[in-house]
Amino acid sequence: MRQVHEVLRLKWDQGLSDRKIAHSLGISRPAVAEYVRRAQAAGLSWPVPVTYDEGTLERLLFPGVSARAPAPHLVPDWSTVHRERKRKGVTLFLLWQEYKAATPDGLQYSWFCHTYRAWAQQLDLVMRQSHRAGEKLFVDYAGQGIPVINSHSGEVHEVAIFVAVLGASNYTYAEATWSQSLPDWIGSHVRTFTAFGGVPEIVVPDNLKAAVIRAHRYAPEINRTYAALAQHYGFAIIPARAAKPRDKAKVEVGVQVVERWMLARLRHHTFFSLAEVNTALAPLLLTLNARPFKKLPGSRQQLFETLDRPALRSLPVQPYEYAEWKHARVNIDYHVDVEGHYYSVPYTLVKQQLDVRLSAQVVALFHMGKRVASHRRSPLKGRHSTVAAHMPTAHQRYAEWTPQRLIHWAAHSGPATAQVVETILASRPHPQQGFRSCLGIMRLGKSYGDERLEAACQRALTLGACSYKSLESILKHGLDRRPLPQKPDTTAGPAHTNIRGPHYYEEDRGEP
Repeated sequence: MRQVHEVLRLKWDQGLSDRKIAHSLGISRPAVAEYVRRAQAAGLSWPVPVTYDEGTLERLLFPGVSARAPAPHLVPDWSTVHRERKRKGVTLFLLWQEYKAATPDGLQYSWFCHTYRAWAQQLDLVMRQSHRAGEKLFVDYAGQGIPVINSHSGEVHEVAIFVAVLGASNYTYAEATWSQSLPDWIGSHVRTFTAFGGVPEIVVPDNLKAAVIRAHRYAPEINRTYAALAQHYGFAIIPARAAKPRDKAKVEVGVQVVERWMLARLRHHTFFSLAEVNTALAPLLLTLNARPFKKLPGSRQQLFETLDRPALRSLPVQPYEYAEWKHARVNIDYHVDVEGHYYSVPYTLVKQQLDVRLSAQVVALFHMGKRVASHRRSPLKGRHSTVAAHMPTAHQRYAEWTPQRLIHWAAHSGPATAQVVETILASRPHPQQGFRSCLGIMRLGKSYGDERLEAACQRALTLGACSYKSLESILKHGLDRRPLPQKPDTTAGPAHTNIRGPHYYEEDRGEP
């Protein structure tokens, strides 16, 4: 509506110049001059009669313009304009220029925009929202599920229905999952992108825990695994505001359509597996996307092929590998507890909090965003996965020794030394408990030499005193240089008339 009344007030009552009036009302200076000229030609003066409102003034000064309707052959195809406007970078001004080039006698820009907006208001609320091709994907779960019966136990489990709707074409994807948990949520996204053959710029989810850890109007906290998925595929996550369903009106309507056109048709079916549900949903989904619109030409499938699919980004070369994120603090033994198994990290990170990325095969540990350790995932609880490089130097030296290596080292000094080491390791409930004694014997060899150590070990074996302290005493007092004591004859008993020897029982004494 033109501001004729206000122009005349400022001109004739306030005495302002055309330039100041134009600046005040936000219109052009020639428009101000034209309004004044038309008012003078109509014989008006200030004050304008009180019965003259803006509509009356417009009809008086611009007779026939307001009620004039453009000729039918000059009216653009508004459905085509509406569809083309969804393409990236396409504006109403560009569409008007193309229309004007094809129809020189057609509508001017202002009337072009005014008529288009009046036409668009006749569409559904969701259709009037402006969505660029390939820009947004709206995702959510249907409020209604489908019961699945366990054929063995008879237990009934209601599966969730994941729904995704593209903004520009309304192209819809739906599938059944066992739950709304994080693995199912991520898996549904991966399968959606595969079905579309591309990735949108933005994904708009609801505020479920699998997507948003903490909802916030300005800074929502996105689930770490969901953020990793977005980084892998190259899309942005913009959650809908809490309690603002219009932010995701596309998927709200999409969920309603899926419930009415797909789930309602399956209400009399009995399912015994998740695969059966998805097999039943697939043909219904094809029918839904091929169904013609009521107020627009074409269908979801046709608009998807012409609008969204060409604008979607390419899928990454490598498929996304599902992984969950956790927090863990490094214990004083430079290991972190992840699901009952202990994984080592560099010992300098003791008592630090790390981010743990759990995939199916690998456990990766990060400190301040930098990967500090990586291990093959182990299901063994209470066990340790240790990398020698993560240990302090003293621990590394100790950990390098094994029973086999200790025995092999001892053999360099001689067979008696090897036998002493083997005897010490065998005498302990756990071989590791004898490592310290064996390492001490190694140190004795460095102090006294291999030859004396071998002689000391021979004496220790003869005496049955295989221990570090015995060997240390033998070497300290030079007993290794003395002749070895003779082993006592254990087969002959002590000489005494009242003691029978073993030969007594070998004689054939006959009957008494």
